[in-house]
This record gives sequence, structure tokens and C-alpha cells, in this order.
Amino acid sequence: MDLLHVLPYFDTRPFTHLLPSLDKALITVNDLLTLEAADVGKRATLPVGDLRKLVDAVALGLHRDLGFGGEETHSTGFLSALGNARAPDVGGGRISTLDEKLDQALGGGVPPGYLVEVTGESGGGKTQLLLTLLLASQLPPPHGVSKSAVYISTEAALATNRLAQLVSTHPILAELAPNEKPSLSRILSIQTLDLESQEHIIRYQLPVAIKKHNVGLVVLDSVAANYRAEFEKTGPRDGAASMAKRGAQLVHLGALLRDLARTEGIAIVVANQVADRFTRLPSSNAISRTTSANSQNSDPHGTPHAAVTSQPQQLPSQPDGLVISPDPLALDHQQRWFTGWGDNKSDSEQSLKTPSLGLVWTNQLACRIALIKQPVYAKRPSVVTVAGENEWNDQETHISRWQRWFKVVFASWTAPSEGKGVEFEVLKTGIRHVHKDI
Repeated sequence: MDLLHVLPYFDTRPFTHLLPSLDKALITVNDLLTLEAADVGKRATLPVGDLRKLVDAVALGLHRDLGFGGEETHSTGFLSALGNARAPDVGGGRISTLDEKLDQALGGGVPPGYLVEVTGESGGGKTQLLLTLLLASQLPPPHGVSKSAVYISTEAALATNRLAQLVSTHPILAELAPNEKPSLSRILSIQTLDLESQEHIIRYQLPVAIKKHNVGLVVLDSVAANYRAEFEKTGPRDGAASMAKRGAQLVHLGALLRDLARTEGIAIVVANQVADRFTRLPSSNAISRTTSANSQNSDPHGTPHAAVTSQPQQLPSQPDGLVISPDPLALDHQQRWFTGWGDNKSDSEQSLKTPSLGLVWTNQLACRIALIKQPVYAKRPSVVTVAGENEWNDQETHISRWQRWFKVVFASWTAPSEGKGVEFEVLKTGIRHVHKDI
């Protein structure tokens, strides 16, 4: 039975006499919730009364996992048992980015009780933001929660040299007294290089470490690395089965992390990688529909009216003379609102990105922060011609610098960022927003 995959922390002790029979009869959680208890009991040869108690307990567990259904389990907010929305504790209960504009975009910082993702391409500033959060969590309110942090790495080891540099150079941290500054000894670091060890660490070791060391923040960097290593090595014949298995494991991981964040009252921040997004060519059905629509504007002899003969603006991937409207139900059209790329008209198709692990993983998150990086081009220096005159080489440009934006794509406690978000830069002293001259 998939009960512990759907609800990893479900208390099975009152129902141990039911689970073996349910497992033998191939009863899933979906069957428990959708089928009549009498039908399930007949199929698994179990008493209906006990099955109804199990169904009620599973439904309550799912409600709590979604953030409602029990006032006593939600000290950090979400929804009360009566269904009234309650905001997370704002007074001193958030982990700051140590920059006022970035905090403002994030609604005051990262609150406990939520699963938050930071995504972006290499060099976008993900590591710098995560290191700042590791230090800020140790600070007292309003910048932190006065608790230690855990750093779980699936790739490179913790950058201790950079952490020490931030402690000594960041404008906020450098001004603190020596006994008030964050300490590297209060950051617990562990590396996990495969999915099996990652599962063991999150399920068994992490809850113990949180209680023992008074942890307020857990960082997983990055969430996609082990899944890519594990599932991309399979052959093309196993593609569908591999994707289904990966989707089930992502749901399981999301349930583990969300439940841990809520029950322990901590913030969990994961880093995620991105991949290039490519627009699909229009399908033959879409082309036929467009051709049919255009034919309705023609006269009986097949000659289009003047309004139809005007040439519309062509998209690069469209056949000549056709304008294909996007399917509002297609993932390619909808993902602009939850990936962080493509919701601005100024975004070019060549620069679109998609966070790794897809829509299944996106549904596990309470917040997604996209760190967007775009190049700024400049012309190369002028060249001297034979006649001795300076001329600009308009054909050749080079990248003079990079622009970065901090963008809240969606969040449970604050509104998404407008436009590209807040422009920021990465300096020796840490990350800070770019001051705009008025």
C-alpha cells in the first residue's frame, strides 16, 4: 500500500491489523478515499467499521498536509480548523536576505513552515543567496530566528571560505559584536551523493538534528542533481516508466519536506537548476483550424478580403501566412506563470528557461524565487581604417556585464513580483539590490 508514500509521517500503529490485507488486495490511498468502505472491505475481507476509521484518519492527515484541519498542529499559520486564513507570524518569525528591497519583494523574508525554492541558471546568485540565509537564520529578530542551520549538499561542499568572508565584510554582519556574529560552527553540513542516502538523511537523521541543535533553517542544494544522475542514465525504452517513478518520488520528497517544515516550525529552502525551454512547432490540427478560419473570410471564388490579405507579424516557428494562437490549456502556454520566465513581453524565446523536475515538483512548493540572469552587450572598440578614420564595427558585440533580477514567481504569503522583479548584484560584501537613480 502507498500510504507512507502519500503521508510519510502517518501514524500507522492503530491500523497495523488492516494494512497487510490492504496491501495484499492492492488497495491504494486513492481507493480508500474514492470507493465505498463496504466495497473495500469485501475486496480485502476487512470489517467496514475499522476501514471507515482508517479513511477518516487518512483524510485528516491529507488535510493537515495541505495546511488545514487542526489548529493545534499549525503554530506557523496557513488555515485554522474553521477554514479562516491566518498569516504566518510576521513579528520576528522570518529569515532575512539582509537586503531591504529583496526582503520587501519576499514579503519580509522567508517564514518558517514553508517549502521554498530558489531557481536559476549557473552564475545567477543562488549559492550567494543560500549562504546569506544560512548566516541570517542565526541572527535575532528582525533579521533571523536565533537558530542554527543545516546545509545538505548533493554536489559541491559548503563554501566555508565565502561564509567567513560574508561574516567579516557584509555591512550588517560586520557591525555586530563578536559574540553576536553568526558562527560557522552553527551550520551543520552533510553531503549526499545518491537518492538512497538523501532519503535516509531527510527521513531519519534530519528530524533528530533539528531537535538536537535547535535548527531553524534547512537548505538542500540542489534538489535536482541526484534525480538527474539517477533517471537520465536509463535508456529510451524505459523513459515513460522512469518518468512515472521519478514523479512518485518527487511527490514523496515534497510531502516529507512540507511535513517537516510545518511540524518542526522551520524554513526549508531548496536550490533548483534550470533547462532551456524550446517552443513547439504548431501542430497540423492547429494549422488546419487556422486555415479553415481564414477560408471563412474569403469570397465564394476563394479570394481573401483585404483585411485578410494584410500580412500579420510572423513568429519564427510558424509557416508563412499562418498565425497560430496558443492553446490556453497547453503546458507551453501556462508555464510562463509558474516558471519565472516568459511572462514579460520583453523576454525573447531564446532566453526562456524552465526549472528542472517539471510540474510535479512545482506543485510541492509554497514559493518559487527565480534568479534571472541576462547579458548586457556592448560594441567592440572602434577600428582604424586605412584612411586613418575611426569606425565602429557594428557586426561584432561582446558581453560587457550581467544583469540579475530577484523575482518572486509565486508565494503563499505574498504577491508575486511585478515585471522582472528587483535587480540585484553580487559583491564581495554579499548580495544587494541595485540603486536606481531618480
